[in-house]
Amino acid sequence: MSILAVFNQKGGVGKTTTSFNLSAAMRRDNVHPLLLDLDPQCHLTMLAGVQTQLGTSLYGFYKEGRQLTDLIRQLPNGFNLIPSHIELCKMDMLLGREPRIATKLRNAIRSEMLETPDMPIVFDCCPMLGVLSINALVAAERVLVPVAADYLSYQGAVQLSHTLTGLEHALKRKFKRRYLITRFDKDRKTSQEIVDKLRDTFGDDVCDTVISESAPLAEALLLGKDVFQYDAAKAAADEYTKLFEELVGCGFLPIGD
Repeated sequence: MSILAVFNQKGGVGKTTTSFNLSAAMRRDNVHPLLLDLDPQCHLTMLAGVQTQLGTSLYGFYKEGRQLTDLIRQLPNGFNLIPSHIELCKMDMLLGREPRIATKLRNAIRSEMLETPDMPIVFDCCPMLGVLSINALVAAERVLVPVAADYLSYQGAVQLSHTLTGLEHALKRKFKRRYLITRFDKDRKTSQEIVDKLRDTFGDDVCDTVISESAPLAEALLLGKDVFQYDAAKAAADEYTKLFEELVGCGFLPIGD
């Protein structure tokens, strides 16, 4: 079973888009993931069309002591979602000094036996290293880092690599990492230059699959659909299918293990 954190400290790199569409690719393979929206911006929750109150979101878990299993929404598209709420933005202020707060999510997943062979867990993390992202990284076995094909995103990926290495020392364990190139434009010279720099820097940790920037991909999100639900996004759907197959094939996503 896989617990995957989709994380980058830089915004605008396709983190939620990746979480949403990679999970949709899992669903097409008859795998029904559990998604946790750990971003107070609630983008994944909004994409899923879910309306939440404080107590029925992850805020209820962190501040009201509710169990994760009580918060799971089973959605018509085959996803299982624990939604976010804007009030999660206060977690660093409210909980940052609590002892053992970093392990709260990991301990709950284990005690509630949410680790099952047929339900991967996907964390859509917020783009900052605070209580919520630390909780996700402590609980996760693997980190997928979306990196847009531009210079600032490349620099952000290098900084994030240092952050993850520091956390590895603190946690005394290694993260399995993959860097996913997103927002790639084959007609833009700098896009290929950034791809080359990423591969030179991170080697085999960079996914072979590249997610292209496209209007249909953006349109699908605007409609609250994944790329497999939107006929015009077939090219993007093919890329996310290829990404899923690559991650399973190399053992990064041990589906069914």
